Amino acid sequence: MRKFLVVLDDSRECLNAMRFAAMRAARTGGGVAILSVIPPDEFNHWIGVGEVMREEARERIHAHFEVFAKWMRDKQGVDPELIVREGDPVNEILAQVREDPDIGVLVLGAASDKKGPGPLVTQLTRNAGSLPMPITIVPGDLSKERLDAIT
Repeated sequence: MRKFLVVLDDSRECLNAMRFAAMRAARTGGGVAILSVIPPDEFNHWIGVGEVMREEARERIHAHFEVFAKWMRDKQGVDPELIVREGDPVNEILAQVREDPDIGVLVLGAASDKKGPGPLVTQLTRNAGSLPMPITIVPGDLSKERLDAIT
């Protein structure tokens, strides 16, 4: 089954990327893989602090995932899987894409402010030519109605 890989982070535009991935998966008989990346610890010299921070990050990720997963199950009939990785976000996204041959589309949300689309979109589009699948970039300001119409 082809999966849509979507990145779960704290950005506002993540919401539209989640919606798009779930709607497309529901309409095409695909699945959704939700990837969240815990960045490397900046407190490596305090191992205990780093472990506590990592555990708090995992709890936050699972709480956010459950909100999205419930909506996907209830409204779209899609049961997403959660993948949590640790490291540099771009490197971990690229690693996940290369490791899972079922991923057919990488879905990213683009910020709508004047600073640009966001660091993930900026960095991953630089690698787009070497990826084994297309990237779909979902504008953060699309309405629910517009998303429904285009999916």
